[in-house]
Amino acid sequence: MDRETATPQVDEMPGPLARERAEYHGSLAAPSTYVYEFVWDVTEPATGPFCTDADGNVLMDFTAHVGAAPLGYNNPELLERMEAFEMIDPVKIAGQDFYTTAGDPTDPDFPGPAELMERLTEVSPDGMDTVFLSNSGAEAVENALKICYDDTAGKYGITFEGAFHGRTLGTLSLNRSKEIYRRKFPEIHAIHDAPFCRDGDCTPASCECGFFAGDTSALRRMLDPERGRVNPDEVAYLILEPIQGEGGYHVPSEAFMAEVADLCDRHDLLLVADEIQSGIGRTGDFWASDGFPIEPDVICAAKGARVGATIASADVFPEETSRLSSTWGAGDIVDAMQGALTIDVIREENLMANAETRGEQMRAEIEAADLPNVVDVRGRGLMQAVEFDTKQRRDDVEEAAVKRGLLTLGCGHKTLRLLPPLDVREREITIGVEVLSEAVEAAA
Repeated sequence: MDRETATPQVDEMPGPLARERAEYHGSLAAPSTYVYEFVWDVTEPATGPFCTDADGNVLMDFTAHVGAAPLGYNNPELLERMEAFEMIDPVKIAGQDFYTTAGDPTDPDFPGPAELMERLTEVSPDGMDTVFLSNSGAEAVENALKICYDDTAGKYGITFEGAFHGRTLGTLSLNRSKEIYRRKFPEIHAIHDAPFCRDGDCTPASCECGFFAGDTSALRRMLDPERGRVNPDEVAYLILEPIQGEGGYHVPSEAFMAEVADLCDRHDLLLVADEIQSGIGRTGDFWASDGFPIEPDVICAAKGARVGATIASADVFPEETSRLSSTWGAGDIVDAMQGALTIDVIREENLMANAETRGEQMRAEIEAADLPNVVDVRGRGLMQAVEFDTKQRRDDVEEAAVKRGLLTLGCGHKTLRLLPPLDVREREITIGVEVLSEAVEAAA
């Protein structure tokens, strides 16, 4: 497949082989979330945002595997680095502290868990010098909660409306996006929530989401030592996504983030930044929080990092060895290596700048298309979204897009998210917007 000339080519979607494969999979798997019956054929050509399905259809993937494949398919810089190493068996080891070595620690034969942790501390704010690796983003958040409860001895947690932080029992307690995620499941007690900013340009005077009102904010009222409903001295953490993902790709305003930062500083609250979808270069900054006036105490990463990672200063982490542990945490040498090398490629190939440039191009081209029934276009870097007038319209556009060879993902109530690979090219953005435009017109 030649990336310079590749375009979406669809005969039937899903085709007979894809339907057969999806049926087979469904006969064995527990009910889960399936956007459509897209069956990627891993043996067929794929490059950049282009991939081939079981029936030979060529599709343009603007989902990045829900953000978990930041470099797209068969990125040559990543493959070249990975192919330089001869893997051993077993490549998966048991125990967070079952150390691996590949020669001189200052110049290893290939990067492993320690090198991934080193890279994560290098790209994180000053003082974040310690990492706990796990298997997933939900585990990264779970461990963030544990270290905050341990460090503060607090009993309260604060989350935000529209939040999504995972599907384990602990992280479900923080979710405020869709009710179905939490229904009938037990929850951590004493979790409070505040409105999340839904207008990236708002000021306290123009706020319409309910965060700012009456010369103050809902969060400041909540934490007021005299009149508030939550004692700030008993708050273990405040957790937020710098840009909400599942909740609808809402980009908050500088005023909102400045208020959060001020209150965390005023009351000495631990701020946890969930960067699982927004981090690893996707927004044009390595962490989306880098682009806002906040200073996280803990960062949660996964997806593009290939493993879960809880990042903070050594002072926040427990000193006792049995407080945190994971049988398979950091145990997959290939995943750790791929995470470390992905960070290398993003930094060395200047892909954060590309994400910013191509994201601006995408938003400008969508806005210039003046598409019917679109009520908002928003995002930062290559974390972009299009909101429609109704949920049904969004669903119709998503279906029409995949039939034309463009993979997208819904989020929020009526929003479509677009996640091209970080090395996406100008022509590919234009092609993607053209196909999206055709889908929107068809759904209209």
